[in-house]
Amino acid sequence: MNESASTAPATAPKIGFVSLGCPKALTDSELILTQLSAEGYATSKTFQGADLVIVNTCGFIDDAVKESLDTIGEALAENGKVIVTGCLGAKSGEDGGNLVRQVHPKVLAVTGPHATQEVMDAVHLHVPKPHDPFIDLVPPAGIKLTPRHYAYLKISEGCNHRCTFCIIPSMRGDLVSRPVGDVLTEAQRLFEGGVKELLVVSQDTSAYGVDVKYRTGFWNGAPVKTRMLDLVAKLGEIARPFGAWVRLHYVYPYPHVDEVLPLMAEGLVLPYLDVPFQHAHPDVLRRMKRPASGERNLERILAWRAACPELVVRSTFIAGFPGETEDEFQMLLDFLKEAQIDRAGCFAYSPVTGAAANELPGALPDEVREERRARFMAVAEAVSTERLARRVGATMQILVDRAPAMGRKGGVGRSYADAPEIDGTVQVLPPSKASKTMKVGEFASVRIVGTSGHDLVGELV
Repeated sequence: MNESASTAPATAPKIGFVSLGCPKALTDSELILTQLSAEGYATSKTFQGADLVIVNTCGFIDDAVKESLDTIGEALAENGKVIVTGCLGAKSGEDGGNLVRQVHPKVLAVTGPHATQEVMDAVHLHVPKPHDPFIDLVPPAGIKLTPRHYAYLKISEGCNHRCTFCIIPSMRGDLVSRPVGDVLTEAQRLFEGGVKELLVVSQDTSAYGVDVKYRTGFWNGAPVKTRMLDLVAKLGEIARPFGAWVRLHYVYPYPHVDEVLPLMAEGLVLPYLDVPFQHAHPDVLRRMKRPASGERNLERILAWRAACPELVVRSTFIAGFPGETEDEFQMLLDFLKEAQIDRAGCFAYSPVTGAAANELPGALPDEVREERRARFMAVAEAVSTERLARRVGATMQILVDRAPAMGRKGGVGRSYADAPEIDGTVQVLPPSKASKTMKVGEFASVRIVGTSGHDLVGELV
């Protein structure tokens, strides 16, 4: 047991702690003990006197595994409330399941090594944190700048690509994926705090985990790979009990994105993909140094829609990139129509200080760039309007963003096809019956009766 005296008040919850194994495990223990102390927990010298026991295990050799399993058994016998962390927590048994849970199924939680936050989450769940008047005014999900009912979840920082028009890597560095356990813990907190829509963001969502070679992390005692598919599946599972939405942004069209479409088809995450295509012509994409195979993007979109017919695709494009010919631009317009991009934005190319594209030959005059952007948007709006018209007569679930007088004066919401701030909305007409109401931050059913520009118009069902 840890024999250090605790300076915490006598009324503070007591946590027993056993640290086994190598110096790396010891430093993990120090991190956990430091966090426990910072949050006001006391340290117990005995199993019997503790409110809960944490065992940091070793799983390197057989003797160490036996010692760890014996210690867990002792803690369960003498205390009954045990959290297991460390290397043994990541070890599988003969049938592929978690070894610790096979031998000691009564443990409260199991994590792998380097899992301070997951351990603390388990502690908080079973032994609530002491009240701290200095920090307890901060909401559990942190300070948010979005409305209470939706929030952004950043899963990584930086980018490994070197697109010639972009300087983000020079500012934010290469891709660094957040630990999957941390991401899932934040998602859980957000849903528990009332968030009904989680918007997954990064510089390159599809590349999540590439930097750590898709290593296995832990959440709630279960292994989860640091990989887009596994993360998205788990986010959908976490969201389901709350009836909440999960929306994916900045998804590059790599082949493995195809694996996410079945999750959308079964309703685990929204059938919505924000894919920054930027262009359609292979030569322009090469000058842009864009990842993935641009010439196969149309084929990929058609396959996505076959797998999930309800899929909505939004994207951004650049018109007038250096060297872009009229034929290359025309191919972009043709792609827009054939791919039936539901929501498309377009920027006229503009030089950015420090971007490699500034050195490319064939810079186009400002008026040509702007004229092409205008032509692009005319086609994009025609495609979008046609696709919106197909919604008329359908009944759709919306998330309510605005509802004056509880919706008796109408209101504004968004369907699964509409991300906040960047897509359209559903304009809800004042109801014919005063008993029909809606509330901001809640879902409502609306029958679509018409369109208005980029928006749908509907009536409460």
